[in-house]
Amino acid sequence: MSANLSPRTPAAVLWDMDGTLIDSEPLWLDTEIAMLDRYSIELTDEVRNSLIGSGLRAAAQVFQELGVPLTADEIITEWKNGVIDRLRATAPQWRPGALELLSSLNAAGIPSGLVTMAVREIADTVMDLLPGDIAFASVLGGDEVQHEKPHPQPYLLGAAQLGVQIADCVALEDSINGLRSAHASGAVAIGIPHTIPLDGVPAHELWSTLAGVDADRLSERFRFHAGAVATTGMGELA
Repeated sequence: MSANLSPRTPAAVLWDMDGTLIDSEPLWLDTEIAMLDRYSIELTDEVRNSLIGSGLRAAAQVFQELGVPLTADEIITEWKNGVIDRLRATAPQWRPGALELLSSLNAAGIPSGLVTMAVREIADTVMDLLPGDIAFASVLGGDEVQHEKPHPQPYLLGAAQLGVQIADCVALEDSINGLRSAHASGAVAIGIPHTIPLDGVPAHELWSTLAGVDADRLSERFRFHAGAVATTGMGELA
């Protein structure tokens, strides 16, 4: 990887966490099923897929509608504790190419920001699992936003945390809600499908994997799309 990039590189790269940075969806699924089993409620494939990339308050409401007799705060707290316990008990399953791309961006001086709908405590737990030579410049949790994905606010706040314009950013996402949020914000939105397909979801590109992608490659695709993003304008915080 060459660190001698064109001057037109992204001001920052904004990352989703679950399914994009780390394969933590199975940990969430185990936690959710444990809760539903306690109340003899089945988790259908349709409901499971609808929860991927969803904000936790929206997901908690779905569980209440399924018959879980808990408040939204109680549901979220149980999920948080269950996922953190599972993260600490197992080796982190990083998504292919994610750590390598983060390292390449760090070497090139391009900051990375995390924009997740998981609560901040879970995000911080994942950050603690990163190798010591890899770091995010900022972290935004789902409990730190007023509007959850697919609203554009999370990505707009992620860019604001880093002091950059959203149109100068690349956003990486694996879910439908997340990709909609990233694209609506005005970032160059790249989808990397994991557990569900992203066909038909607004995006600048869909990639099968991050494996083999470095700062040079990401910057080249950013330059290709940046003019179109500037033309369409960027989202607004609301």
